Formats: sequence, C-alpha cells, structure tokens
Amino acid sequence: MNKVYAFRSRQLQPTLARLPPLTSLRAFVAAARHLSFTQAADELHVTSAAIGQQIRLLEDHLGQALFHRNRGKLQLTEAGLALMPGLTSAFEAVVESVARLSGYEDDAPLKVSVPPSFAGRWLLPRLDALKQAAPDLEIVVDASADHVDLASEDMDCVIRYGTGSFPGLTVERLFAEAVAPVCSPAFAHAHGLHRGPEALRGAPVIHDDGPERDPTCPDWPSWLRSAGLPGQLVSGGLRLNQSSLVLDAAIAGQGIALGKLRLAEGDIEAGRLVQPLGPPRQVEFSYFFAALPHKAKLARVDLFRSWLLAEARALRALDQAPPPFERPVPALAHH
Repeated sequence: MNKVYAFRSRQLQPTLARLPPLTSLRAFVAAARHLSFTQAADELHVTSAAIGQQIRLLEDHLGQALFHRNRGKLQLTEAGLALMPGLTSAFEAVVESVARLSGYEDDAPLKVSVPPSFAGRWLLPRLDALKQAAPDLEIVVDASADHVDLASEDMDCVIRYGTGSFPGLTVERLFAEAVAPVCSPAFAHAHGLHRGPEALRGAPVIHDDGPERDPTCPDWPSWLRSAGLPGQLVSGGLRLNQSSLVLDAAIAGQGIALGKLRLAEGDIEAGRLVQPLGPPRQVEFSYFFAALPHKAKLARVDLFRSWLLAEARALRALDQAPPPFERPVPALAHH
C-alpha cells in the first residue's frame, strides 16, 4: 500500500543546505525515467533495494508520495510528475558540465546505433565526407535494429526508421521514404517489364519481411491491387528480413522487389537496379535522428546531427527534380 503523508502547513524555503540528498534525487530521476526500480538500479549500478530505499528517503523528506505502486508497476503521482522535468534538466546540465571539464567530450568517439540496412546502404557510403569535414572524429557505428535505451546504454545517439515518437529525446526528422518495384536490368528485359505490371505474372518476386511495420508500406498484393490488377497475380517468392538483403537479391537477378528507394538510390544511380514499373509511392515512416537532450549538446553529437541534416537537405533538394528515382530499362545487349 502507498504510504499516507500528512499535509505540511509550513515548509521551509528550499536552499542548498536544505536540499534532499542528491543520491535520492538521482535515484528518483532514474526510476521516473524507466518507471522501474530494477532498470534504474541497472543504470546507476546499484541494487533495486537501494533505489527503493533512496526513494523512500526522498518521499519522507518531501512529505509526499512520488510513485503509485500497484502490483509491481510504478506510476508517477502528481507530485512526481511535477518534480521530474526540473530534476531531469538539472542532472543533464550536471552531466554536460562534468563532461566538458573532464575533456570527455573532446576525446570520446561518437557512438551511434543505426539499423543494419541503413548503415550499409546509406550511412557508410557517405562517411568519407564527414571524415573530411572532421578528420579527428572517431566514429563507432553499432548496426542493430534492436531497441536502444539511451539512458542506460553507452550510446550517444540513434538513427531510426519509424514515426518519430521518442519521448524524452531530442529528435530531428531527416527524410521520408518511398517504395517502388526494383530489379536488375537483365531481369526487367528478360520478363518484358516494359509492357507494364501485368508482365509480372509468373515472374519471381522478393518480399521485405523486415522488423519495421509501416502500415502504409505496400506489400505485393496491395501494390498490385492499387495498380488495378488482381492481388493473386504473384505468389510465393523469396522472403528476407533485411531491406538491404532484399536489394542484394534483386541485384543478383533473383526477382523483383518492392525496394526502399532511399536505400536503393546508390544502386539505381550505378545502374545495378532499375525501376521499371512507374513512380515511387510515399510511405508514412521516415528516418530520424534522436539523442538524450544533454548528449545532443555535446560537440561530437551536434556535429554529426548537423552533417546529417545537411545531407537530408541535399536529398530534399534532389526530390524537387522530377522524377528522382526513375531510370530507363536498358537493352540486355548493353550488359
């Protein structure tokens, strides 16, 4: 049961001397962020019992309950909700100040978590430009589609594909995504795709079964129906769980894929892939940069974010030139 606190009619004005113990305040910030004593303990490298003790000390000091506890689940009380924003900002400022004083900001590598397909197809081919602009910047790329808890993991920032909902983080939208059928030039020629989507009958197709679940991203049946064709026109096919593997299979001539064009643009530009069946279709998901507010202020992170935004502006400028992704299907003799 929650502890009942008596109303304090007279409270002394808080001063540095009268502040609650900083250990308790730090435990509260971690527990409020995670809504879990266990995860807060992992972040602060203590036991969950120690977190609970510090929270009780803080509640006793303030005379107010900060969490509702119901069957092991935590929820902030009205007092906890009022306390959290100011304390979070204060500790972020402390972390930033200590980082600057210790030289950590200047010496540490930039650590960024990026989805594997985005890392290989978009980020890595562009990193030479960043290295030329910042030759002393060391970059550690963690290619992973797993959820990254920036509050507890040793990571500066993330790039993610989705809706951009990252509570408590500094978020920048980079650019949108679009999808279209892509295949090798030889495949397009062999199956007569210049005749239009109806030429897909009997052609092998490739499915993207990646972890991103964008409800607006068409699969083959929905794409065919939107083109006025029966969704059963194609069946079976190769299924892959990474968008980059989907593009690799299409380049190898194993079928035609509904490819993410931001990831495919380098292969389209080089002629390894063509887009033979009409214009791309925009989807709702976009690519986003995200970081904890105090990490976003670090020089290395701010530099990386600024570079990403510059690259994104360049892509948006290219999008204004029609059509950005279409390429003609060359004759087989040219290959």
